[in-house]
Amino acid sequence: MTGSNGSRLRPFRLVSKTRESDTITSFVFQPLDESGWQDFEAGQFLTLQVPTQDGASVVRTYTVSSSPRLTGTYRISVKREQAPSADVPSGLCSNWLHDALEPGMVVQAAPPRGGFVLDRTSARPVLLISGGVGITPMMPMFDLLARESDRPVWFIHACENEAVEAFRSEVAALAALRPDLHRHTCYRVPKADPASLTLPRHSSGLLSRATLQALLPLDDYEVYLCGPPPFMQALYALLLSLGVRKERIAYEFFGPASLTLSEETVERAAATTVAGADQPATGVPEGAISVRLGRSGRDLEWTGSSPSLLSFLEEHGIEPAFSCRAAICGTCEQGLIAGDVAYHEEPLDPLAEGRVLLCCSRPVSSIVLDL
Repeated sequence: MTGSNGSRLRPFRLVSKTRESDTITSFVFQPLDESGWQDFEAGQFLTLQVPTQDGASVVRTYTVSSSPRLTGTYRISVKREQAPSADVPSGLCSNWLHDALEPGMVVQAAPPRGGFVLDRTSARPVLLISGGVGITPMMPMFDLLARESDRPVWFIHACENEAVEAFRSEVAALAALRPDLHRHTCYRVPKADPASLTLPRHSSGLLSRATLQALLPLDDYEVYLCGPPPFMQALYALLLSLGVRKERIAYEFFGPASLTLSEETVERAAATTVAGADQPATGVPEGAISVRLGRSGRDLEWTGSSPSLLSFLEEHGIEPAFSCRAAICGTCEQGLIAGDVAYHEEPLDPLAEGRVLLCCSRPVSSIVLDL
């Protein structure tokens, strides 16, 4: 659903605000027009337009932490991002939400989207592993798994201490629904005596290989992973070392660094001949879809294996600017000199003629990019 200007943003009213921990607060939004609510998948995010002090606005995305079973509203749960030092500003949007937004106020929001979602068709046992505010997508996933499936689940969460742990009671209530729903929290620096924290419910320090081995029986798990980049990088490598197949690990992706450089990407990059501007590569078979970089004259063959133009370019050693990878921020917008693309995720706002978002598009004909 889009407005007369093509934007997907719609007015949503805040109906409740609940403090979940010392750092995380939940906000429940309801569209002013009932038709503004749409079904969503566990793991998807809501897009908010937040005002700034200069009268402008910025767009941010926050994972929906409520269950898809609950219709009519969306809950997001936001960590207050404090400045690490005096010369670095605090989180603009998170602090506005915590300090200025009150029930009854109206914001502009777009319905949920995103590809980090629970596979509800699978029968495999599930690991939900989160760090800090990365717990938010795990809440709707755990709710659906607990109430609508018979799959064994291990809900494993790492955070600084008990004071910042969100949803403790909610997680415990879900885990109590079946004996094969397990929960474990690892406190990095617990407030309680670390010696009192024992498996299977709690541990202290870092979430380690030994802890996972003690908690998990051997099985073919599906893993959903979300948290700060260093946490995800460490857990991704740890899971692979424990024999979890990488295609079984789904993770939420934010920022410019991936969890790992895959063997496939390394092999493809090594097999690609990088031509200079004075010697463009021309090894694209006749009739194939080509992606030409207009500024260098380099030609690349589109094989269809990449999820987006952005991923395709990265696999060939090209690093365009990007941020959200979700058709929201516009950072990856580039000039499209010739050819046509299709969007697997519609941009939040319509693009001008001759422009393209790399993160959510794929070519349907040979194209020329202003790169």
